[in-house]
Amino acid sequence: MRTTTPNSPHISGRWRRVSSAAAATAALLLAGVGTAVHANAAAPATPTPDTKAVAAQVAKAHVRYEKACAATPKKGYAACDALRVTGGTTAFMEKQAALKGVTPKAVTPDAAASDPTGYGPSDLQSAYGLTDAAASSGSGRTVAIVDAYDDPNAEADLATYRSYYGLSACTTANGCFKKVGQTGSTTSLPSADSGWAGEISLDVDMVSAACPNCSILLVEAKSASDANLGTAVNEAVKLGAKYVSNSYGGSESSSDTTYDSSYYNHPGVAITASAGDSGYGAEYPAASKYVTAVGGTTLSTSSSSRGWTESVWRTSSTEGTGSGCSADDAKPSWQTDTGCTKRMIADVSAVADPATGVSVYDTYGADGTGWNTYGGTSASSPLIAAVYALAGTPGSSDYPAQYPYKAAGTSALNDVTSGSNGTCTTSYFCTAGSGYDGPTGWGTPEGVSAFTG
Repeated sequence: MRTTTPNSPHISGRWRRVSSAAAATAALLLAGVGTAVHANAAAPATPTPDTKAVAAQVAKAHVRYEKACAATPKKGYAACDALRVTGGTTAFMEKQAALKGVTPKAVTPDAAASDPTGYGPSDLQSAYGLTDAAASSGSGRTVAIVDAYDDPNAEADLATYRSYYGLSACTTANGCFKKVGQTGSTTSLPSADSGWAGEISLDVDMVSAACPNCSILLVEAKSASDANLGTAVNEAVKLGAKYVSNSYGGSESSSDTTYDSSYYNHPGVAITASAGDSGYGAEYPAASKYVTAVGGTTLSTSSSSRGWTESVWRTSSTEGTGSGCSADDAKPSWQTDTGCTKRMIADVSAVADPATGVSVYDTYGADGTGWNTYGGTSASSPLIAAVYALAGTPGSSDYPAQYPYKAAGTSALNDVTSGSNGTCTTSYFCTAGSGYDGPTGWGTPEGVSAFTG
């Protein structure tokens, strides 16, 4: 059983998914969900580009995962956008096995894992052109993570993640890490929740991966209500954070414009928000005109000069990155697409597909089994917040969501041009193409220059 709180919207249903995107390949390679039959069992020590492509398809075809938090939060509440892999093999595992010429071991649900099974800091820095910036930038800059409930093991788990990957210590003692409740107290913390603890571990690990020199401020709301999460955002800004990540969302409502002015309107602060994990459709606070809405991609190695390739993340008709035209929020002045008269989601994107997911270390609760692979736009939001931190302090009157629009069409962003996250009447709302599109915005980072004013 999961550890929950009486008022938590958290549920424990296990979700098993088979990707339709790789159905043709998977039909030949898999006897069924949970059957480990791999195309590259006899792969050479140095895989060809074709082998790499097949490995990514195979992983996507039979990875299984579950939602960390409530699938459908009640009105006025949000759910975290974290997805934990529970079975199958990830793209990272397939890639490592192909390099060694062996068959990868499948993820075992709820069993302690001694080694990472997803992308780590060097992978993510390579994919997004951050290697040089990550090594030299970020010192003295604080990225705030806003989540609901407490993760009692947050600091200890973060220490394990950073130690494994050779990153410098980030602790309360050395001033790099700080955990507070939504009022700023370091002692009066909310009740613990295992689902949100996984989300917290994902968030702090992704900031560490992209910006190892950044300090981390974890602000824990006492519940997943929009009001409490918004209060935590205000507290993060009050405590000096210039970069704030929000890896959660819920349905839009007529109250959103009030929440905008009360919680998310912070000039001079880069606030990011996950676009959602339910496929085509808008959620809040990604729909806020004051935040950078972050979509999700499938990230795989390739033989290109970049060494990586991306497409829109979509696992099924109801699972994939969110996108769309807001029903309630006004369009910001820097957003000029003509098909949506209100706020369009997303602005930019990064990896989110659980099959090409990221390594996370989490030990709290029934699902805190050590090393796990996570996906969801909960991965992409803190990554982008950390990229903003690498890029430098925003202008005091700026809304940093506009920065990528100034770099649109340049080499500062990787334009994602393939894939869709659902069916829509206006093509770019749900389908990738050259230039701006809803699922991936203007694309993914290639260095930091698109995220500076």
